[in-house]
Amino acid sequence: MITILGPTASGKTSLAVKLAYELDAEIISADSRQVYRGMDIGTGKDLSEYTINETKIPYHLIDIVDAGYKYNLFEFHKDCMSAYKEIKNKGKRPILCGGTGLYIESVLKGYRLQEVPENAILRKNLEEKNMNELISLLASYKKLHNKTDIDSKKRIIRAIEIEEYYKENPISELDFPAIPSIVLGIDIDRDLRREKISKRLYQRMEEGMIEEVQQLLDKGISPENLIYYGLEYKFVTLFLTKQLSYKEMISNLEIAIHQFAKRQMTWFRGMERRGITIHWIENNVEKALEIINQHDIE
Repeated sequence: MITILGPTASGKTSLAVKLAYELDAEIISADSRQVYRGMDIGTGKDLSEYTINETKIPYHLIDIVDAGYKYNLFEFHKDCMSAYKEIKNKGKRPILCGGTGLYIESVLKGYRLQEVPENAILRKNLEEKNMNELISLLASYKKLHNKTDIDSKKRIIRAIEIEEYYKENPISELDFPAIPSIVLGIDIDRDLRREKISKRLYQRMEEGMIEEVQQLLDKGISPENLIYYGLEYKFVTLFLTKQLSYKEMISNLEIAIHQFAKRQMTWFRGMERRGITIHWIENNVEKALEIINQHDIE
């Protein structure tokens, strides 16, 4: 398998599509939000990019569940393995492409995972606690590396629910072996990354980001559920529910996306420390092919 990772706005999809065209490959998305139907602009699906020289590049794990649903790591791992086997059975090469480091690492290292069911009794008891009490409780289970766990009360309760389940049910080995992969990381200058993020934010607003969120609210998806998805969906929802002004929304969102890109890079560097070799390259298809061909010969 080939894996392409990098921070937001680094051009991962573009590189993956060019490689897929050259290698007769198919793309598996490793993006925790592109799985949702109706969440297009904010997740940067850019589905038009999957056509190159009038050839449509097949993709997987995009638009597979409805917005409002809570797709999770276990489901991604299961769906990714299914897509991987489907592509291999066609005699084609899979390209895993995305910026959700946890999703990517779970596949590359073969995480042992169990599906965690809802615990209605625990949820009811936790609902009575305030945010600070819930954060303290979650911190008693684990060190809080992932700040998205404490974005909202619903997220914290789910995180506690997962930790409590694993405490009572030790993880068993599942048939999710680690997949050997050539891992390419897109190395983009930090200042250029910041410039591209800011430019893309205003572009998304012009393309109808606010209207997209309004449509999701009109379909009956609760503001709390949209805030759960973070970044564009969180801050635009806060604007539409009159909790932020337009100026505050743009300013807070821009800062949040820059912070998100920084966290992505921190995760990728952590993957390297945990034994995954990442070949850092500029967004260049010739260099990518050179590395891939070297490994294929070896």
